[in-house]
Amino acid sequence: MPRRKNVQSGLHRTAAFTLIEILIAMAIMSIVAMVAVPTYSGYMERIEIANVEADFVKIDMAMQGYWVSYGSYPPDLETLNLQKDDPWGSPYQYLNMALTKGNGQKRKDHNLVPLNTDYDLYSKGPDGRSVGPLTAKHSRDDIIRANNGDYVGVASDY
Repeated sequence: MPRRKNVQSGLHRTAAFTLIEILIAMAIMSIVAMVAVPTYSGYMERIEIANVEADFVKIDMAMQGYWVSYGSYPPDLETLNLQKDDPWGSPYQYLNMALTKGNGQKRKDHNLVPLNTDYDLYSKGPDGRSVGPLTAKHSRDDIIRANNGDYVGVASDY
């Protein structure tokens, strides 16, 4: 016996989302975005800091080579053909301590003691601003070289 097909007269039902389903999906996507964006931003910042630290290692190796060849550190980074910008677009800051009179230009810790005795090297960090003491608001995000290279990292962690 043949089966009869159920045919609705003139009404065709199509598969579609309701307004409530779309709103729920958008709410879920918003929650995921609120969690993902800060996590991704923090991840990118850690990568940029790691890139600066790697650049500092390269610069330090070039400095040591210059020291071996000439018995002093270079007057500027351009001498080493290493003048380049940090990931935020600011040039690395360099100061040869032997060519600096007094402590005025030298980077200092919270006790106002110079960070290095050989040379200062730092990045102004994401905000692109920096001032002398590390405790200042604009210096906390700087990536610094301190203790003659024994510490390289964010100024607020020093």
